[in-house]
Amino acid sequence: MDNTQKARQNAIDSQIRPWGGLSYIANNALRNIPREYFVPDAYKSLAFADIEIPLNDKTKMLSPKIEGRLLDALNIKPNEIVLEIGTGSGYLTAVTAKLCKSITSIEIDKELSNNAKKKLNELNIDNAQLEIGDASQGWQSNDFFDVVIVGSAVPKIIGRYFHLLNVGGRIFVVEGTGNVMSAKLITRISEHKWDTKTLFETYLGTMQGLEATKSFEF
Repeated sequence: MDNTQKARQNAIDSQIRPWGGLSYIANNALRNIPREYFVPDAYKSLAFADIEIPLNDKTKMLSPKIEGRLLDALNIKPNEIVLEIGTGSGYLTAVTAKLCKSITSIEIDKELSNNAKKKLNELNIDNAQLEIGDASQGWQSNDFFDVVIVGSAVPKIIGRYFHLLNVGGRIFVVEGTGNVMSAKLITRISEHKWDTKTLFETYLGTMQGLEATKSFEF
């Protein structure tokens, strides 16, 4: 095992596993997708640090700990279809692609999306569809999803975006403003019934387009 592989394994063992019971498949996906490959050159040495790594002046990678807790909460199955809001570096997209049937990932920044697509192609990940667009006010799709991952914080969840989720499907989202934010898992119990579980307190940057708004019609 080389130094990079050791660092990757140490990140899983020390930052991710203590928070939950990640499945064998999820552990393997985190171990086998090279996180450092998605990190900007200036931050390569921090690829496995417990920090959010800047991708540009508006977007950061989630920390390994948040990525692990997110995957643990969602418990994505091989037959499930995933929607990711915020492609970012493409790392979480790549990991999730190893866990699900297919993933559609939306990114507002064209350059980030193109860079992520190039990396996914180079890793021969062919079940990820990357789209460029502003999902801050919702997303129109003819498809339904089993899992929705929101990669940045929203000020408040109101509930109008849930129509894309299958019954039994789950949404991971961080809700709140300032230093008061909570990660939540929202499950669609039936057509008109939802269950919301607060997972942990955290902080993420607010989704582009929602920085100055008081509510998010999710």
